[in-house]
Amino acid sequence: MAVGPVDVYVIGFPGNQFTGRIAPAILDLVASNTIRILDMLFVIKDANGVVSSIEMADLNAETGPAFMEIQIAQPGALDQTDAEEISDDLPINSSALLVAFENRWAAKLVQAMQAADAIEIDHVRIPVHVVEAVITV
Repeated sequence: MAVGPVDVYVIGFPGNQFTGRIAPAILDLVASNTIRILDMLFVIKDANGVVSSIEMADLNAETGPAFMEIQIAQPGALDQTDAEEISDDLPINSSALLVAFENRWAAKLVQAMQAADAIEIDHVRIPVHVVEAVITV
């Protein structure tokens, strides 16, 4: 079975204003088999610049009720090393959600490339804000 490419999104929340409003969109993408969540990690930098992280397994009804329904395929794939890597770019008193997901929608293309003995030379993901600045709908 072919797998799709994996993306890791780092989604920032200035002022630590994390509400869980992203969870329904993630659940919809999982339910439609568009993506498969490999792992998620919450990273928090407090007002003193102290960085901490919360793994999905550590969430409960109080700390992350909206995300508790999301099935994680590879718990621990994102870890403290990943939290440390983004912490320098994370402003004080803010948080980030790291989401690693397989693009299941691309598995057919991967399978076709493998069958054709083709190889992926490069892959470029253009951020939404860049696309919005260039493309008119």
